[in-house]
Amino acid sequence: MTFRISGVAVTPLSGLGTVRWYRTGGIPDAESVEAADPETELERFEEARESARDELQREREQTAERVGQEEAAVFDAHLQFLDDPQLTDSIQEAIEEGDAAEVGVDRAFGDAVDQFEGMDGMMAERADDMRDIRDRLRRLLAGDERIDLSAVPEGTVILAERLTPSDTAQLDPDRVAGFATVTGGRTSHAAIFARSLGIPAVVGLGEELLEIEERTTVAIDAEKDAVIVDPDEGTRERVSATRDVEIRTGPVETTDGTEIEVAANVGTSAELPGATRQGADGIGLYRTEFLFLDREQPPDEDEQLEVYTDALDAFPDGRIVVRTLDIGGDKPIPYLDADEEENPFLGDRGIRRSLDADADLFETQLRALLRAAMEGSGRLSVMFPLVTTVEELDGARDTVDQVATTLEKEGIPYAVPEIGVMIETPAAVTMAEELAERVDFFSIGTNDLAQYVMAASRESDAVADLHDPLHPAVLRSIRRSVEAAHDTNAWIGMCGEMAGDPDLTELLVGLGLDELSMSAVTIPTVKAEVTATESETARELADRVLSASTKAEVHEYLEGE
Repeated sequence: MTFRISGVAVTPLSGLGTVRWYRTGGIPDAESVEAADPETELERFEEARESARDELQREREQTAERVGQEEAAVFDAHLQFLDDPQLTDSIQEAIEEGDAAEVGVDRAFGDAVDQFEGMDGMMAERADDMRDIRDRLRRLLAGDERIDLSAVPEGTVILAERLTPSDTAQLDPDRVAGFATVTGGRTSHAAIFARSLGIPAVVGLGEELLEIEERTTVAIDAEKDAVIVDPDEGTRERVSATRDVEIRTGPVETTDGTEIEVAANVGTSAELPGATRQGADGIGLYRTEFLFLDREQPPDEDEQLEVYTDALDAFPDGRIVVRTLDIGGDKPIPYLDADEEENPFLGDRGIRRSLDADADLFETQLRALLRAAMEGSGRLSVMFPLVTTVEELDGARDTVDQVATTLEKEGIPYAVPEIGVMIETPAAVTMAEELAERVDFFSIGTNDLAQYVMAASRESDAVADLHDPLHPAVLRSIRRSVEAAHDTNAWIGMCGEMAGDPDLTELLVGLGLDELSMSAVTIPTVKAEVTATESETARELADRVLSASTKAEVHEYLEGE
């Protein structure tokens, strides 16, 4: 019998397949494990911890290669938790009191899970991290092998109460038709990995999901935000078609000939092949901070030159927008001298540090970029993050000029790339006319723009309703930035999460964006939406939406289309 369970679709993809339940049970209850002497139990715990450390390091490397460096960073946190003194002391204390290692692990991590579950936003997801480490240690203590999710039969839909980061990273998009979980939300690690891997997924379905039996045929329906059990023929055809979105390898146009560049957001060279496979026209946001993380000293000029040149060579006919180092209080790097701040999002970060505390790093990065602009095949654009004043932009441009002069004197070939700024603060929007006169392009970071315009943290569930790029205040900021850019013949793109939502493509075209940049997996869908959009109709939609006074009215206009 056909029935639907509603949840939250975390990718724009749908899939059809046969259910396989992923259950991590089978390990004996911790309290039932008979303890040996404390010395033996401590030895068992240390052996399990060492094996867990080896597994995590191996999975981190695999995830960085398959999914991306940004996503792989979750395993760094797991490694830190594994060696957390408070947790380790708690386990050792239980063992010394006569308990088995399993009991110590269960109690220590159980307390941590309870603590994080009571918090908001991203902190609440730490509970899943804790469960992941606890279950890994319990499995290793029991001597069990890990269930291999990478080898499931083609066309499998995996159902689970929850998927940990290490579970999700195993999934092979060529074999898995999708997954669905009882718990989870759009910002969970499982959701992030699903988007990066291009896997249909619906999460947060509740306990009704547990009623679905093994080997049942189900549809993961992104359009309906649901899992549909025993779908009818029409649903099967519809969801199957969404996985057959055409990969368009060249520029796309609206029905009346307006060209929209569709590019990828990346953080490492390992992500370039995935971007080209999905038909990206170029890179709309290259996050260079990942070059500087997980090491003891910064990359030198030649190492950076190689990375940037690789990106340019990956898109010989495209444009590569490289964002200069965007680090600071919210993205600390151990070898840099940065004080911990009470409000890091408003602190010493982005271009502020590049013009001051990290001036040497900034100059080295610009030398590598100007050299890459000459050596690489594609077109390089350099973008400065968190610009709030004209003085900051002038300072950054002066540094570019100084670097060019130095390279000239040294006889080193170079080229001066396009220069742009990231529009992500109300100050940048307010000063957009003045900034536009000094740059070649803007790129709007909607995640931070919504945060700063609405004064609503991206990491707080309490104000999640306010942190919405579809609020009229954010949409009018976007329109003002577009108008300022076009008045000076600068081009303007968008690289925040909003750009990759195919339901908003028509609106963004209507608002006047020239380029949209997103996770590679959503590129085919967004390109298809662009080719189905008529420019004048899109402009009329944008005008109606911009007349709205409330977010509810915006949604009414969008849903009325």
